[in-house]
Amino acid sequence: MDGNGRWARARMRPRTEGHRQGVKAARTAVRACAARGVQTLTLFAFSSENWRRPRQEVGTLMDLFVGSIGREVPELVEKGIRLRFIGDRGAFSERLQARMAEAEARTADNDHMDLVVAVSYGGRWDITQAARRLAEQVRSGALEPEAITPEVMDVQLATADLPDPDLFIRTGGEKRISNFLLWQLAYTELYFSDILWPDFEEAELDRAFAFFAGRQRRFGHIQEQIAGNGDA
Repeated sequence: MDGNGRWARARMRPRTEGHRQGVKAARTAVRACAARGVQTLTLFAFSSENWRRPRQEVGTLMDLFVGSIGREVPELVEKGIRLRFIGDRGAFSERLQARMAEAEARTADNDHMDLVVAVSYGGRWDITQAARRLAEQVRSGALEPEAITPEVMDVQLATADLPDPDLFIRTGGEKRISNFLLWQLAYTELYFSDILWPDFEEAELDRAFAFFAGRQRRFGHIQEQIAGNGDA
């Protein structure tokens, strides 16, 4: 969800106002995805690198985050949306960690859509944590090194019980994935939009979906195999 700061700068407003408008855009995206039958939506809300931003901006982001949790949970419960957080929770205050856990508990039985919010998250952090856990199992004798497969690695990641993403959308004109779900995006279709996140509306979401619908996903096969006309 990129472009909050540039959106604010273009309107001669403080960056914090861009983040506030970004929260509204996130609400729109969640509602639209739920209405269109999306099973899992992951929002990259705050990366492990974002801690390097000015302290005042980080503080504002944390305040927005805390407030958003409280405001959005009732609607998530009503719409059957399960809320989950992935990332390094230890970087947050105990108060915020408690709010996150409470929100997850209140929505735990919902099954219409999984809303995953990545906070203090980085793809390298995720892979590193998974590698450490596997190394500990090897050291304890519970796992042989040759038994480590991509499937074994999968279950150690923050997204262990979630499907890999089908579609990645990045707004703001940048064409990179910026340390987001590095392992999980191996076969994901990538859609880059020039629209700044606060201006992201349902029409642009539908354009991203149309792009995805036009893709042929081969996962290493050739076109004839996908069409059922070639050798298996």
